[in-house]
Amino acid sequence: MISINSALQVDLMGQVNAEMIGTRQFSGIGGQVDFIRGASRSRGGKSIIALPSTAAGGRISRIVSELDRGAAVSTSRNDVHYVVTEHGVADLRGKSLRRRAEALIAISHPSFRETLTAEAKARGVL
Repeated sequence: MISINSALQVDLMGQVNAEMIGTRQFSGIGGQVDFIRGASRSRGGKSIIALPSTAAGGRISRIVSELDRGAAVSTSRNDVHYVVTEHGVADLRGKSLRRRAEALIAISHPSFRETLTAEAKARGVL
């Protein structure tokens, strides 16, 4: 089984926000967690979170150092396997927080990589 879901944000730990913009409810999570866990438990299964690297015409990164204040964690970092943007694929399964941050920064939009790296270093992740 392969599940493909979308998100509004993914933080550098791999937590997924699929339902809120700031503190405003934007959508429900539907069956995201059910499909992700089902794929993870099936033989050869893969779960994928696919999202564009930016929003608002490129002004906002959707790969973020931390989810927006007040945003819900729709899918925990422990359930996320692959995150995909137009810049590549981050395989997060079994990775340390440092390796997760590195993989996610690598698939973020190039204009945000320096800022994400600095924020990760300031938080002690890198």
